This record gives sequence, structure tokens and C-alpha cells, in this order.
Amino acid sequence: MKTPALTFLYVPADRPERVEKALASEADVVLVDLEDAVAPAHKDAARANLVRLLADAAGDRAVQVRINHPSTPWHAADVAALAGLPLPVGARVPKVESPAEILALAAALPGRDLHPLIESALGVERALDIATASPQVASIGLGEADLRSDLGIDDEAGLTWARSRVIVAARAARLAAPAMSAYPNVRDLEGLATSCRAGRALGFRGRTAIHPAQLATIRAAFLPSAEEVVRASEVLARVADATAAGVGAIALTDGTFLDVAMVERARAVLALAGA
Repeated sequence: MKTPALTFLYVPADRPERVEKALASEADVVLVDLEDAVAPAHKDAARANLVRLLADAAGDRAVQVRINHPSTPWHAADVAALAGLPLPVGARVPKVESPAEILALAAALPGRDLHPLIESALGVERALDIATASPQVASIGLGEADLRSDLGIDDEAGLTWARSRVIVAARAARLAAPAMSAYPNVRDLEGLATSCRAGRALGFRGRTAIHPAQLATIRAAFLPSAEEVVRASEVLARVADATAAGVGAIALTDGTFLDVAMVERARAVLALAGA
């Protein structure tokens, strides 16, 4: 298995020096932002920076560009700029509420991976329809700041159902597990770690970051523990031994009998660990 991406670093496109640092960072994926992190007066400059900085660098880096929503005056120019970039540069699509938005973007950006963000109650209700709108949809995720506002909630507990809904939709659409939305307090690394562990328990894999200082905490929270790696290795070793011996029923040393789901989970754990 290919090692999955765990860290996704947002960087505003109107700060070219930060984009360059992000591209050189340890983030698995760099998210160059034309949307919320860029003031309206800077949109054109940000787009120009995008074209200049990613025309060459994108081939060496996993990169996505968050474009502005179709309801804004910057959307068409964003899409045109992205269309001129190398095909591996993905489109991160904000505030998606319907499959029609994805179909229109897929037509404008043929062959390019699309990464819809669900940021409203209506989007959550249509999560599976959005996830399956086009073969170009490569992932889905939540934009939790806007979703909190739409739902009128202040704490993470209120997001649990929406988070699970998107995780289930991604799985049903045969997409990778979603990455969590960014944790807004860049100094609260303990709170970030706690939130990541809760998200991991729900089924998220990885998280977006708004500052490089968050990357190590995110990675540590989503990587399997040493005990999980040992157990996963034992699972696969037992399967190999049983297959060689022609044995049908397989049990671990603690007496747990193995099934197909446990074997697949063990492979996923070792893939995350890079083992």
C-alpha cells in the first residue's frame, strides 16, 4: 500500500514567500489558498503568484489549490488559472452544496482531481451525492468554521454527527478517509492532539493545518502506535503461516480469531506506519 497523506498545510497565495516555505516543508500536501485566507484586494496578485510558483514546483510536490466559490467574482479567473497548471495540481472546492457544482467544475477542468469541501447543513445532507458526482472527485472533507456558523454550534460535540456523515459518505463512495478540518488555535498543541485523537476514533485520517508548527502533532496523532504496529505485523505473519500450512482457522496469541476485515485493517496500519 502507498503511505497515505496525513498532513495538509494551508498557505495563502498572496504570500509567495510562505508558499515557497510550505512547498519545502514536511507537509504531505500543500494547500495553496485563493479563498478565505486572501483578502479581496489581493485576489488578483494571489492568482498571479499561484501560476508563477506552481508551474514548475507542482511536479515535485502534492499540491491542491483552493479556489473561490462560483458565486464570487473571482471564480472564473481562478478556474482558468488552475486549468493552465500541471494536471497533478488538484482543485480544492469550497462550500459545495450540490453535485451540479462538481459536474460544472469537472467539465471546466477535465482529468483534474477535485476535492470538495462541505461547509453547510445542506452540503452534509448531500454528502454522498457530492462524493459520487464525478469520477474526478478524489476526496471530500468538511469546512468546519462555516459549518459551525450554519449550525449555530460552539463546541466539537455538536460536529460529531456531521463528521461521521462525511466519513461514511467517503467510504460509501470508495474514497480515502477524509482529513479533519483545521484546528484554529495554532498555539494549543495539546488541544490539537486531543481533537485529532477524537477524530481518528471516528475514522478521519490526517488533518489540515494552518501553521507548520501543527504538522508534527497531527502526524503523531494519526500514526499507529508501536503496539498497533506489532499487532498488525502479528496478524499478517499468522495469515502467512496459516496459508503455508493450509490451515483455515487462524488465531492470534491472545486467542482472537482473525477475519478478512482484521487482515485488511492490519495492512492499513502497516501502510500508515510505512512498514
